[in-house]
Amino acid sequence: MTGGAIRTDWPYRAPPDLEQFQKLAEAAFDAMPEEFRQLCGNLVIHVADEADRAVLREMGIDDPLALSGLFEGVGLAHASVSDPYEFPNHVHLYRRSILAEWRARGDVRLAQLITHVLVHEIGHHFGLSDDDMHMIEEAAS
Repeated sequence: MTGGAIRTDWPYRAPPDLEQFQKLAEAAFDAMPEEFRQLCGNLVIHVADEADRAVLREMGIDDPLALSGLFEGVGLAHASVSDPYEFPNHVHLYRRSILAEWRARGDVRLAQLITHVLVHEIGHHFGLSDDDMHMIEEAAS
C-alpha cells in the first residue's frame, strides 16, 4: 500500500477518530476470554490522541508516539483484601501512536494491534507471562 492507505479491516478512508477508536478498544476488550476480563475487575479504558506532557515527562519519554498505552491501577499481586473499596483500574490507549505503528508495520489488522496493546498493558501489571498474553490475544482474534 502506498500513501498511508488504510487497510481493509478499517474500511474508511480516514483513520478512526477518538470516539470510533474507543468503540474499537471496547470491542477488543469484550472479545477477550471471560476469565481475563474478570481479572480486570471494573477496568476503565480511556482513549486519547497521545499521553499528556506530565505523563511523558514522568516516564522520561520525549516522543509522544513512543507510548502506545499505559496501565494505571493495582495489579492482582498488589491488591489487598483490606482496601476499603475497589478503585477501578485504567488503561490509557494513545490513538496516534497505535495508528502510527499500524501503518508502519503493514502486517497487522488495527483491531489486532489494539488488542495487543490492551492485553500487554493489563497483563504485565497482573504478572502474566508473555506466553499467557499471547494465548489471550489468540483467543480474542
